[in-house]
Amino acid sequence: MAWLHAVLGLVAVVVAAWIWLTRAGVLLAGHPAYLVSVTVVGLAGLALLVLAVRGARGRAGRARAPGWLRVLGRVALALVTVLVVGALAWLRPFPASPEATGLMSGDAGVDVTDSAGRITLTPTGAAPDDGLIFQPGARVDPRAYLPLLTEVAAQGHLVVVVKQPFDIGFTALGAPEGIIEDHPDVSRWSLGGHSLGGVVASAYAQDYPAEVDGLVLWASYPLGDLSDRDDLAASTIFGSNDGLATPADIEASRPDLPPGTEVVEIPGGVHAFFGDYGEQPGDGTPGVTREAAQDQIVEASLALLAAAGS
Repeated sequence: MAWLHAVLGLVAVVVAAWIWLTRAGVLLAGHPAYLVSVTVVGLAGLALLVLAVRGARGRAGRARAPGWLRVLGRVALALVTVLVVGALAWLRPFPASPEATGLMSGDAGVDVTDSAGRITLTPTGAAPDDGLIFQPGARVDPRAYLPLLTEVAAQGHLVVVVKQPFDIGFTALGAPEGIIEDHPDVSRWSLGGHSLGGVVASAYAQDYPAEVDGLVLWASYPLGDLSDRDDLAASTIFGSNDGLATPADIEASRPDLPPGTEVVEIPGGVHAFFGDYGEQPGDGTPGVTREAAQDQIVEASLALLAAAGS
Protein backbone atom coordinates (compact mmCIF):
# COMPACT_ATOMS: atom_id res chain seq x y z
CA MET A 1 0.00 0.00 0.00
CA ALA A 2 2.95 2.31 0.65
CA TRP A 3 3.88 2.39 -3.04
CA LEU A 4 0.32 3.38 -4.02
CA HIS A 5 0.30 6.22 -1.48
CA ALA A 6 3.64 7.38 -2.85
CA VAL A 7 2.54 7.38 -6.49
CA LEU A 8 -0.81 9.09 -5.86
CA GLY A 9 0.73 11.58 -3.48
CA LEU A 10 3.44 12.50 -5.96
CA VAL A 11 0.91 12.98 -8.76
CA ALA A 12 -1.24 15.25 -6.58
CA VAL A 13 1.73 17.34 -5.43
CA VAL A 14 3.18 17.70 -8.94
CA VAL A 15 -0.14 18.75 -10.50
CA ALA A 16 -0.93 21.22 -7.71
CA ALA A 17 2.57 22.70 -7.94
CA TRP A 18 2.30 22.93 -11.74
CA ILE A 19 -0.99 24.84 -11.50
CA TRP A 20 0.38 27.20 -8.85
CA LEU A 21 3.59 27.84 -10.75
CA THR A 22 1.87 28.53 -14.08
CA ARG A 23 -1.38 30.18 -12.94
CA ALA A 24 -0.65 31.85 -9.59
CA GLY A 25 -1.98 35.21 -10.76
CA VAL A 26 -5.27 33.72 -11.95
CA LEU A 27 -5.66 31.68 -8.75
CA LEU A 28 -5.21 34.74 -6.56
CA ALA A 29 -7.46 36.99 -8.70
CA GLY A 30 -10.30 34.55 -9.42
CA HIS A 31 -13.05 32.94 -7.40
CA PRO A 32 -11.46 31.24 -4.36
CA ALA A 33 -13.04 27.82 -5.05
CA TYR A 34 -10.30 26.75 -7.48
CA LEU A 35 -7.48 28.17 -5.38
CA VAL A 36 -8.70 26.33 -2.28
CA SER A 37 -9.23 23.07 -4.18
CA VAL A 38 -5.77 23.10 -5.77
CA THR A 39 -4.14 23.88 -2.43
CA VAL A 40 -6.08 21.18 -0.60
CA VAL A 41 -5.17 18.60 -3.24
CA GLY A 42 -1.50 19.54 -2.94
CA LEU A 43 -1.61 19.19 0.86
CA ALA A 44 -3.47 15.88 0.55
CA GLY A 45 -0.73 14.70 -1.78
CA LEU A 46 1.88 15.57 0.84
CA ALA A 47 -0.12 13.63 3.43
CA LEU A 48 -0.14 10.57 1.15
CA LEU A 49 3.62 10.83 0.76
CA VAL A 50 3.99 10.89 4.55
CA LEU A 51 1.79 7.81 4.82
CA ALA A 52 3.93 6.09 2.22
CA VAL A 53 7.10 6.78 4.22
CA ARG A 54 5.51 5.51 7.43
CA GLY A 55 4.14 2.43 5.70
CA ALA A 56 7.54 1.58 4.27
CA ARG A 57 9.06 1.50 7.76
CA GLY A 58 7.34 -1.75 8.54
CA ARG A 59 3.93 -3.11 9.24
CA ALA A 60 4.88 -5.95 11.52
CA GLY A 61 2.20 -6.91 14.00
CA ARG A 62 -0.38 -4.73 12.36
CA ALA A 63 -3.84 -6.20 11.90
CA ARG A 64 -4.65 -6.63 8.25
CA ALA A 65 -8.06 -6.28 6.68
CA PRO A 66 -9.34 -9.05 4.45
CA GLY A 67 -7.70 -9.08 1.01
CA TRP A 68 -10.77 -7.97 -0.92
CA LEU A 69 -11.27 -4.96 1.34
CA ARG A 70 -7.68 -3.85 0.82
CA VAL A 71 -8.05 -4.14 -2.94
CA LEU A 72 -11.35 -2.25 -2.92
CA GLY A 73 -9.88 0.52 -0.80
CA ARG A 74 -6.86 0.89 -3.08
CA VAL A 75 -9.01 1.02 -6.20
CA ALA A 76 -11.33 3.62 -4.65
CA LEU A 77 -8.42 5.78 -3.51
CA ALA A 78 -6.78 5.60 -6.93
CA LEU A 79 -9.99 6.44 -8.80
CA VAL A 80 -10.87 9.41 -6.57
CA THR A 81 -7.35 10.80 -6.79
CA VAL A 82 -7.17 10.45 -10.56
CA LEU A 83 -10.60 12.02 -11.06
CA VAL A 84 -9.98 14.98 -8.75
CA VAL A 85 -6.44 15.68 -9.92
CA GLY A 86 -7.41 15.21 -13.56
CA ALA A 87 -10.35 17.59 -13.21
CA LEU A 88 -8.21 20.27 -11.60
CA ALA A 89 -5.58 19.91 -14.32
CA TRP A 90 -8.23 20.26 -17.04
CA LEU A 91 -9.72 23.30 -15.27
CA ARG A 92 -6.42 25.20 -15.37
CA PRO A 93 -7.66 28.52 -16.79
CA PHE A 94 -6.60 30.58 -19.78
CA PRO A 95 -4.87 33.63 -18.24
CA ALA A 96 -5.76 37.20 -19.10
CA SER A 97 -3.22 39.20 -21.07
CA PRO A 98 -1.05 41.79 -19.29
CA GLU A 99 -3.05 44.51 -21.04
CA ALA A 100 -6.25 43.10 -19.55
CA THR A 101 -4.93 42.65 -16.01
CA GLY A 102 -3.56 46.19 -16.14
CA LEU A 103 -7.11 47.50 -16.39
CA MET A 104 -7.91 46.14 -12.90
CA SER A 105 -6.57 49.41 -11.52
CA GLY A 106 -9.18 51.35 -13.45
CA ASP A 107 -9.22 53.41 -16.60
CA ALA A 108 -10.17 56.95 -17.56
CA GLY A 109 -13.86 57.27 -16.76
CA VAL A 110 -14.23 53.83 -15.14
CA ASP A 111 -13.66 52.72 -11.54
CA VAL A 112 -12.95 49.05 -10.87
CA THR A 113 -14.02 47.26 -7.68
CA ASP A 114 -12.72 43.74 -7.13
CA SER A 115 -14.18 41.14 -4.77
CA ALA A 116 -14.16 37.37 -4.36
CA GLY A 117 -17.21 36.87 -6.56
CA ARG A 118 -17.23 39.71 -9.07
CA ILE A 119 -15.45 42.57 -10.82
CA THR A 120 -17.54 45.75 -10.95
CA LEU A 121 -16.90 48.45 -13.54
CA THR A 122 -18.59 51.73 -12.62
CA PRO A 123 -18.58 54.80 -14.86
CA THR A 124 -17.31 57.85 -12.97
CA GLY A 125 -19.87 60.25 -14.42
CA ALA A 126 -23.57 60.30 -13.64
CA ALA A 127 -24.87 57.28 -11.74
CA PRO A 128 -25.87 54.64 -14.31
CA ASP A 129 -29.51 53.58 -14.47
CA ASP A 130 -28.79 50.40 -16.41
CA GLY A 131 -26.36 47.54 -16.00
CA LEU A 132 -24.81 44.57 -17.78
CA ILE A 133 -24.05 41.35 -15.89
CA PHE A 134 -21.46 39.35 -17.80
CA GLN A 135 -20.65 35.64 -17.48
CA PRO A 136 -17.15 34.61 -18.74
CA GLY A 137 -16.47 31.63 -20.97
CA ALA A 138 -15.40 28.29 -19.52
CA ARG A 139 -11.91 28.22 -18.00
CA VAL A 140 -11.26 31.86 -18.91
CA ASP A 141 -9.77 34.33 -16.45
CA PRO A 142 -12.62 36.84 -15.86
CA ARG A 143 -10.15 39.72 -16.13
CA ALA A 144 -9.66 38.81 -19.81
CA TYR A 145 -12.90 40.62 -20.70
CA LEU A 146 -11.92 43.99 -19.26
CA PRO A 147 -10.52 45.46 -22.52
CA LEU A 148 -13.98 45.16 -24.09
CA LEU A 149 -16.19 45.71 -21.06
CA THR A 150 -14.27 48.77 -19.86
CA GLU A 151 -15.22 50.37 -23.17
CA VAL A 152 -18.86 49.47 -22.51
CA ALA A 153 -18.74 50.89 -18.98
CA ALA A 154 -17.11 54.09 -20.21
CA GLN A 155 -20.29 54.82 -22.16
CA GLY A 156 -22.26 55.14 -18.93
CA HIS A 157 -23.26 51.54 -18.16
CA LEU A 158 -22.62 49.64 -14.94
CA VAL A 159 -20.85 46.38 -15.84
CA VAL A 160 -20.42 43.46 -13.44
CA VAL A 161 -18.22 40.51 -14.45
CA VAL A 162 -19.06 37.33 -12.55
CA LYS A 163 -16.22 35.31 -11.04
CA GLN A 164 -17.50 31.77 -11.48
CA PRO A 165 -16.37 28.94 -9.17
CA PHE A 166 -13.82 26.88 -11.11
CA ASP A 167 -14.42 29.30 -14.04
CA ILE A 168 -17.42 27.25 -15.17
CA GLY A 169 -20.69 29.05 -15.88
CA PHE A 170 -23.03 26.39 -14.51
CA THR A 171 -21.50 26.90 -11.04
CA ALA A 172 -22.83 30.47 -11.04
CA LEU A 173 -26.33 30.12 -12.48
CA GLY A 174 -27.87 32.33 -9.80
CA ALA A 175 -25.13 34.96 -9.67
CA PRO A 176 -27.23 37.75 -11.28
CA GLU A 177 -29.75 37.64 -8.43
CA GLY A 178 -27.27 38.83 -5.82
CA ILE A 179 -25.83 41.47 -8.14
CA ILE A 180 -29.26 42.90 -8.91
CA GLU A 181 -30.10 43.00 -5.19
CA ASP A 182 -26.87 44.86 -4.45
CA HIS A 183 -27.67 47.63 -6.96
CA PRO A 184 -31.23 48.78 -6.21
CA ASP A 185 -30.65 52.09 -8.01
CA VAL A 186 -30.19 50.32 -11.34
CA SER A 187 -33.62 50.04 -12.95
CA ARG A 188 -32.76 48.06 -16.08
CA TRP A 189 -30.58 45.00 -16.49
CA SER A 190 -29.10 43.13 -19.42
CA LEU A 191 -27.26 39.83 -19.23
CA GLY A 192 -24.38 38.77 -21.41
CA GLY A 193 -21.80 36.08 -21.71
CA HIS A 194 -19.12 34.50 -23.82
CA SER A 195 -19.45 30.89 -24.98
CA LEU A 196 -20.67 28.78 -22.02
CA GLY A 197 -21.16 32.01 -20.10
CA GLY A 198 -23.73 33.13 -22.66
CA VAL A 199 -25.56 29.82 -22.31
CA VAL A 200 -25.82 30.39 -18.55
CA ALA A 201 -26.89 34.01 -19.02
CA SER A 202 -29.69 32.89 -21.34
CA ALA A 203 -30.90 30.39 -18.74
CA TYR A 204 -31.27 33.13 -16.13
CA ALA A 205 -33.06 35.38 -18.63
CA GLN A 206 -35.48 32.54 -19.33
CA ASP A 207 -36.14 31.76 -15.66
CA TYR A 208 -36.47 35.38 -14.48
CA PRO A 209 -38.10 37.32 -17.34
CA ALA A 210 -39.25 40.19 -15.10
CA GLU A 211 -35.65 41.00 -14.10
CA VAL A 212 -33.96 40.99 -17.52
CA ASP A 213 -34.49 43.49 -20.33
CA GLY A 214 -31.65 42.53 -22.64
CA LEU A 215 -29.46 39.57 -23.60
CA VAL A 216 -26.19 39.74 -25.54
CA LEU A 217 -24.49 36.51 -26.59
CA TRP A 218 -20.82 36.52 -27.53
CA ALA A 219 -20.01 33.43 -29.62
CA SER A 220 -22.80 31.60 -27.82
CA TYR A 221 -26.39 30.41 -28.02
CA PRO A 222 -29.36 30.01 -25.67
CA LEU A 223 -29.83 27.02 -23.43
CA GLY A 224 -33.62 26.95 -23.86
CA ASP A 225 -36.31 28.39 -26.12
CA LEU A 226 -36.63 32.18 -25.92
CA SER A 227 -38.59 32.53 -29.15
CA ASP A 228 -41.70 33.75 -27.29
CA ARG A 229 -39.85 36.57 -25.50
CA ASP A 230 -40.88 39.55 -27.59
CA ASP A 231 -40.18 41.71 -24.52
CA LEU A 232 -36.48 40.78 -24.46
CA ALA A 233 -34.01 42.76 -26.58
CA ALA A 234 -31.37 40.31 -27.80
CA SER A 235 -28.23 40.24 -29.89
CA THR A 236 -26.05 37.31 -30.96
CA ILE A 237 -22.52 38.28 -31.98
CA PHE A 238 -20.20 35.73 -33.54
CA GLY A 239 -17.03 35.40 -35.58
CA SER A 240 -17.12 34.02 -39.10
CA ASN A 241 -13.91 32.03 -38.45
CA ASP A 242 -14.84 30.74 -34.99
CA GLY A 243 -13.84 27.08 -34.67
CA LEU A 244 -15.70 26.45 -31.39
CA ALA A 245 -19.03 28.27 -31.63
CA THR A 246 -19.16 27.94 -35.39
CA PRO A 247 -21.39 30.01 -37.69
CA ALA A 248 -23.40 26.81 -38.25
CA ASP A 249 -23.97 26.53 -34.49
CA ILE A 250 -25.14 30.12 -34.31
CA GLU A 251 -27.47 29.65 -37.27
CA ALA A 252 -28.96 26.51 -35.71
CA SER A 253 -29.74 28.47 -32.51
CA ARG A 254 -31.60 31.31 -34.21
CA PRO A 255 -35.08 29.72 -33.96
CA ASP A 256 -34.65 29.72 -30.16
CA LEU A 257 -33.85 33.43 -29.96
CA PRO A 258 -36.39 36.21 -29.33
CA PRO A 259 -38.14 37.85 -32.30
CA GLY A 260 -36.12 40.72 -33.70
CA THR A 261 -32.79 39.44 -32.37
CA GLU A 262 -29.89 41.30 -33.93
CA VAL A 263 -27.48 38.89 -35.61
CA VAL A 264 -24.00 40.41 -35.89
CA GLU A 265 -21.22 38.61 -37.71
CA ILE A 266 -17.62 39.69 -37.14
CA PRO A 267 -15.88 38.92 -40.46
CA GLY A 268 -12.69 36.99 -39.75
CA GLY A 269 -13.37 36.87 -36.01
CA VAL A 270 -12.55 33.85 -33.87
CA HIS A 271 -13.64 32.55 -30.47
CA ALA A 272 -10.68 33.93 -28.51
CA PHE A 273 -11.19 37.47 -29.85
CA PHE A 274 -14.14 37.92 -27.47
CA GLY A 275 -11.60 38.25 -24.66
CA ASP A 276 -7.88 38.87 -24.16
CA TYR A 277 -6.48 35.48 -23.15
CA GLY A 278 -4.40 34.38 -26.11
CA GLU A 279 -5.18 31.53 -28.46
CA GLN A 280 -7.59 28.70 -27.65
CA PRO A 281 -7.21 25.08 -28.79
CA GLY A 282 -9.72 24.14 -31.49
CA ASP A 283 -10.34 27.73 -32.54
CA GLY A 284 -10.26 28.91 -36.13
CA THR A 285 -7.69 31.05 -37.93
CA PRO A 286 -8.29 34.80 -37.62
CA GLY A 287 -8.98 36.85 -40.70
CA VAL A 288 -8.98 40.19 -38.89
CA THR A 289 -6.96 41.78 -36.09
CA ARG A 290 -8.05 41.35 -32.48
CA GLU A 291 -8.41 45.11 -32.08
CA ALA A 292 -10.66 45.51 -35.13
CA ALA A 293 -12.84 42.58 -34.10
CA GLN A 294 -13.20 43.85 -30.55
CA ASP A 295 -14.20 47.31 -31.75
CA GLN A 296 -17.10 45.69 -33.60
CA ILE A 297 -18.05 43.53 -30.59
CA VAL A 298 -18.16 46.58 -28.32
CA GLU A 299 -20.22 48.55 -30.85
CA ALA A 300 -22.77 45.73 -31.21
CA SER A 301 -22.98 45.27 -27.44
CA LEU A 302 -23.63 48.98 -26.89
CA ALA A 303 -26.37 48.82 -29.52
CA LEU A 304 -28.02 46.00 -27.57
CA LEU A 305 -27.93 47.99 -24.33
CA ALA A 306 -29.52 50.92 -26.13
CA ALA A 307 -32.25 48.64 -27.51
CA ALA A 308 -32.91 47.21 -24.05
CA GLY A 309 -33.58 50.70 -22.81
CA SER A 310 -35.94 51.72 -25.59
